[in-house]
Amino acid sequence: MSFSPHAIPGAGAGQGTIDYRLARQATIDQFRRGRLAQHEVCDAHPELRRAAAQVAEPTRQVCPICADAHVVLVSYVFGPRLPAHGRCITSRRELVSFARKARRGGEYACYVVEVCPECWWNHLARTFLLGGDR
Repeated sequence: MSFSPHAIPGAGAGQGTIDYRLARQATIDQFRRGRLAQHEVCDAHPELRRAAAQVAEPTRQVCPICADAHVVLVSYVFGPRLPAHGRCITSRRELVSFARKARRGGEYACYVVEVCPECWWNHLARTFLLGGDR
């Protein structure tokens, strides 16, 4: 199962996709240089921790902070008729459903967060739009 925009029909894989790798690397570099303490970068919110433990997509990427576990990906969708805090996506099928709704007139944005289930490192990995031609 993949929550990447390329795997979802109707996701804006080109336009509207923002990748946060540079910001991620800058944060990791600051941590490794001692300018940020571990408690400053390993501060996942309790709801994000719960989602990481229960509905996250596993990866093969080792945590850049603790190097003890593989990070997982947690996805949230924001848009019309959803709570202000968005909706945590639990399956690819659910994300495809939002993409279909977006093509019919809604505008949904998906946020993918990487989380380490051991040290609670977390960082926004990417955002992308769901829907028709953008």
